[in-house]
Amino acid sequence: MNENIFLFSSPLSLSLSLSLHNSSYLLSLYFLSLFLSLSPPVFSSPFLSPSFSRHSFSLSLSLSHSLSGVCGCCGALRPRYKRLVDNIFPEDPEDGLVKANMEKLTFYALSAPEKLDRIGAYLSERLSRDVARHRYGYVCIAMEALDQLLMACHCQSINLFVESFLKMVRKLLESDKPNLQILGTNSFVKFANIEEDTPSYHRSYDFFVSRFSEMCHSGYEDPDIRTKIRMAGIRGLQGVVRKTVNDELQANIWDPQHMDKIVPSLLFNLQTADSRSPSPLQVSSEKEKESPVELTERCFRELLGRAAYTHIKNAVTPVLMHLDNHSLWEGKTFAVRCFKIIMYSIQSQHSHLVMQQLLGHLDANSRSSAPVRAGIVEVLLEAAAIAASGSVGPTVLEVFNTLLRHLRLSVDNELSGAYELTEEGSKVIQEHEERQLQEAVIRTIGSFANTLPTYQRSEVMLFIMGKIPIPGVHPILPNGSGPEGNRMIQVMLLKSLRQVTSGFQTTNMLTALPSAFLEPLLCVSLLETPELRLLVLQILVSLIDRHHNTHHFSCISIISDTSVLKLKLDKCSRQDNLFMKKHAQHLYRHIYLCCEEASSAHTHFHTLYTLLALLSIELANEEVLIDLIRLALALQDLAVSGEECLPVFNRCAIHALCAAYLNLISQLTTVPSFCQHVHEVIEVRQKEAAHLLPEDVFIDDPRLPASLEHTQECVLFAQSKIVEALGGSGYNAEKLATPYVPLNIDEDRLSKRKSVGETISLQVEVESRNSPEKEERTPAEEITFQTLKSAIVDSEGMEEAERARRRQVVEKFQKAPFEEIAAHCGARATMLQSKLNQIFEITIRPPPSPSGSLPASSTSSYAQAPPPRSVPVYEMKFPDLCVY
Repeated sequence: MNENIFLFSSPLSLSLSLSLHNSSYLLSLYFLSLFLSLSPPVFSSPFLSPSFSRHSFSLSLSLSHSLSGVCGCCGALRPRYKRLVDNIFPEDPEDGLVKANMEKLTFYALSAPEKLDRIGAYLSERLSRDVARHRYGYVCIAMEALDQLLMACHCQSINLFVESFLKMVRKLLESDKPNLQILGTNSFVKFANIEEDTPSYHRSYDFFVSRFSEMCHSGYEDPDIRTKIRMAGIRGLQGVVRKTVNDELQANIWDPQHMDKIVPSLLFNLQTADSRSPSPLQVSSEKEKESPVELTERCFRELLGRAAYTHIKNAVTPVLMHLDNHSLWEGKTFAVRCFKIIMYSIQSQHSHLVMQQLLGHLDANSRSSAPVRAGIVEVLLEAAAIAASGSVGPTVLEVFNTLLRHLRLSVDNELSGAYELTEEGSKVIQEHEERQLQEAVIRTIGSFANTLPTYQRSEVMLFIMGKIPIPGVHPILPNGSGPEGNRMIQVMLLKSLRQVTSGFQTTNMLTALPSAFLEPLLCVSLLETPELRLLVLQILVSLIDRHHNTHHFSCISIISDTSVLKLKLDKCSRQDNLFMKKHAQHLYRHIYLCCEEASSAHTHFHTLYTLLALLSIELANEEVLIDLIRLALALQDLAVSGEECLPVFNRCAIHALCAAYLNLISQLTTVPSFCQHVHEVIEVRQKEAAHLLPEDVFIDDPRLPASLEHTQECVLFAQSKIVEALGGSGYNAEKLATPYVPLNIDEDRLSKRKSVGETISLQVEVESRNSPEKEERTPAEEITFQTLKSAIVDSEGMEEAERARRRQVVEKFQKAPFEEIAAHCGARATMLQSKLNQIFEITIRPPPSPSGSLPASSTSSYAQAPPPRSVPVYEMKFPDLCVY
């Protein structure tokens, strides 16, 4: 038996070695292998020669390499997973996926999940071969099968299958065929929507971010195909974000290297894509109805909505860079749209981060052209309106400081006419462009202020007021532009302040108009620029109008019945009374001096009328009403006297202003005799002097007389009649009978008045010094509460009398002849010398004795004898109790 085997085996090995690579002997090799596998002990027999063992070993190696090809030819001998995969492919690719066989493959994958990686690898192999052979029908079938397996299998071993899947998707995306790119993108989007049970440590999506971003910028010739490729790229980026944003094990999608690709790709499509959507009759899918712009905006919103606090900067910075690189700030429309999407998409508590980035970008572009800076400021304006959280961040004043700094920079550029660039040299600036920038900054300041609570807005008002250069209050800002630059800065800052105070609501005027704010504001009204005075008036109107009554006084006119205005009146509170006691005289003086200015125009008188009306409605008590009537009569005297050399229009305008205001306040006081007198004067003016009424003065082409030197008494409001009418109704007629004289604030600031107690103590001290020591001291006047009250009440009348006396002295020195002035000065010098002699006589006298009394002889002879020389202090003898 062994011999037979040997004889059989030896020629067998020889024949096999000769015909291993001959295809005609493959079948014989297969049966021989079966035989050898059934009787392995025969080859291990000790009777076999070494040569046979070597031949049998080479045979086994050759068979092991050949059997795989043999099994490939025989389908029944192939692995089951390959047979199941092959069965899903039909003979004709147009028939599509064989669903019954796909169900078998899915069931097999669920039953044996360890085979998933092999299934994926085999499908990947077939897909690569079909792509290379351009068999795109089978490629679609393979991707459909992969999608179904992904949706069905969620086991722990799916990671290896996903690697094969992503390899196939990458193969499709690398193809130059648009259909394959779109097919791969759709499969990736389906995969991105799957929530995996187990994390992946080694998976990377860098290629997909780059490839999808490239597809978003596709420049394919056919517009329809180009649109499809770009939309596929947008959906792919959306899938990458969904897959990675919540996976902590993945590379951070918010890194700049990824955001610098994703965000510009979305903005590019948001800007350039066609917004027209296809007709619903031509498409059936809801996603196909969506235009690239809508898809891009939705993807951009989803990206920003997932951004956390630390990711806002990385998401917004590429937006700023894209707008810079493509010069999109100048158009404003697209930049505003982008940041509206950002502000509405991010969480509201993160809004201030976007504001800070925009402000920083504005600083970085401080040397850019005015349209670029204006575009950034316009974006800030829109963003601030959306940020409704009540604050623009922890550094509110820094925001306004940045805006005011750029406002000042714009004014300097406008005055200089050019600014220097780092590389291009100098560039000429267009004045109208800088004006547009300044207006945009002012509107933005107002928009920011509207988002602030009341207490923060008050701080902003004080902050802006501290920036205004006012001579004597705030130092003039040093610059090379001179007074014109300071004037422009004053105008711009007051416009900003007007925007901040617009719509400002407060219940306490002391907090709305503190002294640190009101006094510098009124000092601005003393400047010669008419625009500054008008801005001050408008700011005061905005702050005082707490019940929105301004629109009722849109024009100066004689109102026959104030009830038709439906004014919102409220009782004057205690805080309002304190405010008027403290600041009323300052406000009256400001109104009076504004009427004195010859440069005051129609708008000034209109705003003055509104201010007077609001003071009567918002802050009026009995004392304030009397003061306002006195002010109106003083303005009438100013127009009649003509001492200030006012033009005819200004004098007529003052008469018309007084008529309109007295008509209003007479109806507010509801005193019949007062109303009757005002009505009679207005009727006389309508007949004889229409140029003294607002309807004929405040028009485009007023008909005014050549002069107002001969104004009749009948067309003027009589102070005596008004005093009689109001006195009969219980008002303080004595105060009303005293003419109003404006308060000189500058003198009061330089020489502050002493209190009543200081004045009395000073008088007592002077009297004690003037009285001779031999006489008994007269008892000091008893100071009671009534004495102090009378002193306080009469102090105002004494001040007005003193001011009248000073005015008479000034007029005397201006109009009197030189000889009279010289004689008066000589008499004053003689009087001064006599007073000095009296002071020296009082000062140089003997010191008091230590006992406090004088001898009788010395007492009797003190009046006749000249006073001895004063003893030096160091020679005086003091009692021991006075020395320590």
